[in-house]
Amino acid sequence: MNQFGVLLKKEWRENLRNYKLFWIPVVFILLGIMEPLTNYFLPQILDSVGNLPEGTVLEFPTPLPEQIMAAIMGQYQLVGLLVIALAYMGTIAGERKSGTATLLYVRPLSFMAYFMSKWVMAAIISLLSVWLGFLGGYYYTYLLFGSINWVDFLQFGATYSLWILLVVSIVLVSSALMPNAGLAAAVSLGVIFISQVIDSLFGTYWPVSPLKLPAYAASWLEAAPDLGDFWWSAGLTMLLIALLLALGIFLSEKKASTTKV
Repeated sequence: MNQFGVLLKKEWRENLRNYKLFWIPVVFILLGIMEPLTNYFLPQILDSVGNLPEGTVLEFPTPLPEQIMAAIMGQYQLVGLLVIALAYMGTIAGERKSGTATLLYVRPLSFMAYFMSKWVMAAIISLLSVWLGFLGGYYYTYLLFGSINWVDFLQFGATYSLWILLVVSIVLVSSALMPNAGLAAAVSLGVIFISQVIDSLFGTYWPVSPLKLPAYAASWLEAAPDLGDFWWSAGLTMLLIALLLALGIFLSEKKASTTKV
């Protein structure tokens, strides 16, 4: 436990030094507030840059507040996941390739503490970023389009947070498996996006799946999802995260010998 605390402090300092603690939340906040602002000012934007004939009147249906929040989540599903993968692709692979991991491996090291310290810090920053973005989007959605039930919003955010933890786990396991950060990013993004494409094409055949969590998150804003399917999906996700953590610890130890000296 003491080693875990020391390694966690190391990760904290590293994330401060490379500004991940600042720029990742900023990206998510910008994504969160841009969606309601863009939807609200879209007619004026098109009118100013569209070169439309004089007298043209643009009318757009006013989106519901719930639709705005779901659209923010849609931005996170593309840009947000890409940011997380690129930010943490070199967490383990980068240390091995650069040789900095040698400074740790020459000491008696608990690879469980080593991997978990990285996972905990990546999870904290990712969840903090997602929630700050959601809260920023919620605030501007409330100002411009109307209110959203607070309980529904919390259920929406909590469900999506579980999905983010799964994404972080996939990224760090890929970093532990691959020899460099580029391959780690390619593998993690490939697994995440290809699995989502498969689910979008054939997902109607399986209502219970970790890949359903974003859809279940959005459904809290309109009508509660089928609770049986939701809890099974959430349970499978937590089990999958636990298995990925165990795999990440194993790979961190097994691949330690590949560290550049």
